[in-house]
Amino acid sequence: MSETRSIYLAGELFSAKHLAGNAALAEEMGRVSEGRFRCVLPQDLPQGASARRIRDEDLRALMRCDAAVFHYDGLELDSGTVVEYLFAKFADMPAVLLRTDFRNAGDQAGGDPWNLMTSFYPRTETVRLNSMEIYQEALRTGAGSTAAASEMMRRVAGEVCAALEKVMGQPAVLPRAIGAAVYEWLGKMPGFEEAGVAEEIREIYAEKVERGML
Repeated sequence: MSETRSIYLAGELFSAKHLAGNAALAEEMGRVSEGRFRCVLPQDLPQGASARRIRDEDLRALMRCDAAVFHYDGLELDSGTVVEYLFAKFADMPAVLLRTDFRNAGDQAGGDPWNLMTSFYPRTETVRLNSMEIYQEALRTGAGSTAAASEMMRRVAGEVCAALEKVMGQPAVLPRAIGAAVYEWLGKMPGFEEAGVAEEIREIYAEKVERGML
């Protein structure tokens, strides 16, 4: 069996449907990939005593993962998700942008349905699906609403896993000559509250280089 890869699932997590949807996608991705992808959910991380600590824990968890999936739904993208995506790009992490929202938005005529400043980054794959269409197709087969929702999530997970396999097969773009310095900066730039995070980020870089991720 191929090496298990850790995948960070980023997105807006402010309501029951967001939390349940992220958890359902993680479970289905594990099933579809036959355990190759182990998802890390931000909602499962310890909730710190402060907003700053929550941010810090999310960024550290993101950096420890091999790749990440970012929910890009809504007429306006969730700002926290965009920050996490850009942080992942600074670190040259493989990423998948997932949009299951069938509405069009953004400022790109004929392009991605979101703000152009979050498009065109390397080592990124995009998955765009019409979740309502998939759900309705399942209903027409005679499935009940719960079964239709499960089929929809299975389809989404399959597309995401395929995109992850593709993007994780792409070579790193961060030059090895400056990689250590870039990660050194990423360990300091956010102003992490807890001591020792800079050293942790350095160790993450060394491990990713050793495993051929960077």
